[in-house]
Amino acid sequence: MDYFSSDFKLGILGGGQLGKMMLYETRKLDIYTLVLESSKDAPCKIACNEFILGDLMNFDDVYNFGKKVDVLTIEIENVNLEALEQLEEEGIKVYPQPKALRIIQNKAKQKLFYVDNDIPTAEFHRFAYKSEIEDSVLNGGLELPFIWKATQFGYDGQGVKVVRKMEDLEGLPPGECIAEEMIDFKNELAVIVARNENGDVRTYPVVEMEFHPEANQVEYVICPARINGKVATKARELALKVSEKIGLTGLLAVEMFQTKDDKVLVNEVAPRPHNSGHYSIEASYTNQFEQHIRCVLNLPLGNTDSKVAGIMVNLVGAEGHTGDVVYENIDEIMAMEGVTPHIYGKKQTRPFRKMGHVTIVDCDVAKARNTAQKVKETIKVVSR
Repeated sequence: MDYFSSDFKLGILGGGQLGKMMLYETRKLDIYTLVLESSKDAPCKIACNEFILGDLMNFDDVYNFGKKVDVLTIEIENVNLEALEQLEEEGIKVYPQPKALRIIQNKAKQKLFYVDNDIPTAEFHRFAYKSEIEDSVLNGGLELPFIWKATQFGYDGQGVKVVRKMEDLEGLPPGECIAEEMIDFKNELAVIVARNENGDVRTYPVVEMEFHPEANQVEYVICPARINGKVATKARELALKVSEKIGLTGLLAVEMFQTKDDKVLVNEVAPRPHNSGHYSIEASYTNQFEQHIRCVLNLPLGNTDSKVAGIMVNLVGAEGHTGDVVYENIDEIMAMEGVTPHIYGKKQTRPFRKMGHVTIVDCDVAKARNTAQKVKETIKVVSR
């Protein structure tokens, strides 16, 4: 099929920053794009050929949108799967496939998938209702502390909480959830796996993630991860196994724990471009967004190697600030060597909302990490 400067149409479900960065690549290749999104002010609006307002969880909105395109992909996994399955039956190519999304959308199903496929992961308990957790603790079936996770619709640190005492359960949603063993880890790692329809597969280098202790959001992504070669090989092999078992076309970001004794456990996955791959825009031969487009259009996969070390710093709304956004001291970070800011185009900030990111590149990962610290301490995302 001729994708370039042609009548071919690529549909993207979701209009956020991931879609916007995907559209940088479709514009580079002159691929016609349509985006479905519920917010009229979404970041994608400025970069696609057609922007359509609609609810990603509504069958009719997703189905009718899908009938307009030749290939349909996502930038967020919370979409109506029944509509995707119907479109797939009618011959529309949907990537990632709905059967893979059915596993990934629900964290309990995801964890059971790991168990069924001998993929190492933290021990967990599944509960239909939050109220069952208290009974389990009182009867000795579950021990404090543990990680509570809502099985659906968690995003950007939402839907996850450390429970150290019973009072920590107060205020949490009452629905289906899992209680996961707390892992005594020394590193949180991630590997992005790219797979096209032909089954060609490539992995990006292992990255190391540093999280904000309160918001449970990634603050820094460091590539290459500062780990030994054996652990890196183990992580890439495990990510490949997860991708192979799920059989997903597109990108699969596999988040993992490196334990104190150097075991590698899968935490969770994301079936799309991911925060852990943003460094690749400046640091890799083929960035993750171009690679995703190559995957879903069944094009040859690009080189996943890094040209230089890369660090990504998330720009999130400062605590105590809600309203029209201001990026304080952005000119100061732009004067730093190897620093590139990416502003997502969200006009309104609020505490911990992802508003952009900054990439720092250097031949020396230690120097890049030092610069990243300066960036983090300098730029502030505040309101007017």
